[in-house]
Amino acid sequence: MDKRDFDYHLPEARIAQRPLDTRSASRLLQLARADGTLTDRAIADLTALLGPGDLLVFNDTRVIAARLFGHKASGGRVEVMLERILDSGRLSAKIRSNKPPRTDTRIDIGDFQLRVAARSGELYTLELTAGESISALLDAHGHVPLPPYIRRDDTTTDRSRYQTVWARYDGAVAAPTAGLHFDRPLLDALAERGVSFDYVTLHVGSGTYQRLREGDVRTQSLHAERLEVAAPLCERIATVRAQGGRVIAVGTTVVRSLESAARQPGHEGELRPFSGETALFLKPGDDFHVVDAMLTNFHEPQSSLLMLVSAFAGRESVLAAYDHAIRAEYRFLSYGDAMFIG
Repeated sequence: MDKRDFDYHLPEARIAQRPLDTRSASRLLQLARADGTLTDRAIADLTALLGPGDLLVFNDTRVIAARLFGHKASGGRVEVMLERILDSGRLSAKIRSNKPPRTDTRIDIGDFQLRVAARSGELYTLELTAGESISALLDAHGHVPLPPYIRRDDTTTDRSRYQTVWARYDGAVAAPTAGLHFDRPLLDALAERGVSFDYVTLHVGSGTYQRLREGDVRTQSLHAERLEVAAPLCERIATVRAQGGRVIAVGTTVVRSLESAARQPGHEGELRPFSGETALFLKPGDDFHVVDAMLTNFHEPQSSLLMLVSAFAGRESVLAAYDHAIRAEYRFLSYGDAMFIG
């Protein structure tokens, strides 16, 4: 299985560079898993596609202002992309500069100073040297970590729009973008239909944009991300399924969370509470134990996320849907339109 098996031509003009004025104004392409039938819809049509007894599962991670710009004592410019907050005074990050910084290199960001304490692969451990907190640093100088394919600087609008309306636990450096289509009026309309909501927490890392290597993708592994699937959610999902309702994952992060929890040693495909890390890489041929349907954005060519969607709905059906979406001028990637697969 090669990454080129999941290639398609994505015109630059189809990559959404900005969000729509209204979250729930996005278009929606419905893909039937059973026969590959495609239907052009709008996000508002979720009120017709979902009904009483269905459960929408969201990711309630909150995106932090993870991109920082500074300079070395020598004057060289540095970009710090935070991967994980380790404690109040230390962080793990990727660094972009003209030369890789050595241990003890000082990086000045405004009035804050970071010291390179260690390096492991592409990640650096950085320590604040003046007794300040990481949260204060991010509040003062952090930028919204927009994806690399959004070719503009972040704005004040991105601080709210690159965030779901239910975000509550700080930790993500990329948004769970399928959730960006929901606003309060749409959530209220779904609730009136008898659709219920619940949450997992998966802190999306910058590795979500990691390119796969050449060769058989079945031998490759993904970045690890922190997640929590709580006991009340597991109980709720069991009840929903027992009563004939569907479990609809809002985004690939929710799919990874639920399916990871069901794949833990001894779980044997049964969803049970789990808190830890996952590097689950779902590919065509893998089974799904928890998720019945999925709402997801359109993903980059040759990406692990496109492979996950292909595992759920079939490679040929997914690529045919993407071809249709490009010809029909859907908006792609993080600020783009969505698909409902079920």
